[in-house]
Amino acid sequence: FSGADLADGSCAHPTFPGRVSPLLPANHVTMTKGTGLVHTAPAHGMEDYSVASHHQLPTDCLVDESGYFTEAAGPELKNKNVLEEGNEAVIKMLQAAGSLLKEEKYVHSYPYDWRTKKPMIIRASKQWFVNTADVKATAQDVLKKVKVIPTSAVNRMLEMLDRRTFWCISRQRCWGVP
Repeated sequence: FSGADLADGSCAHPTFPGRVSPLLPANHVTMTKGTGLVHTAPAHGMEDYSVASHHQLPTDCLVDESGYFTEAAGPELKNKNVLEEGNEAVIKMLQAAGSLLKEEKYVHSYPYDWRTKKPMIIRASKQWFVNTADVKATAQDVLKKVKVIPTSAVNRMLEMLDRRTFWCISRQRCWGVP
């Protein structure tokens, strides 16, 4: 059967009894990148965030600023480092639930911090993400007042701003559009 046959279906969550997870189509998941069915972590990547937003799913982040699971992840994972003992804890949870089909070592391609040479985990911060027409209109109005060289670039930037659906407003910097 095709993956489309599974769209709008659901499955039991492998570690949280009673939790149901929807099966959602996503353009970024292809047969060449795996099975075509993957987990979605809306707070940890742009593609997953887009799918979750489209289907009005929550984007709660279960990982804190230091890379440790929060209380919301459950008592078995709370305060465990995601990239270290957290992995082992998840494997044990899957085994206990009878949900682990196969385990093998895999080197994940995390982005790395250029200073520390350690892997980084992408996490959404709710206070930074907004989806409002006001922000877009303000940004476009302000851009029209900026002297841009060459002047032909202004229209291209205005068009880019018009296509944006989500905004990340950083408190660490005051430069850059959008």
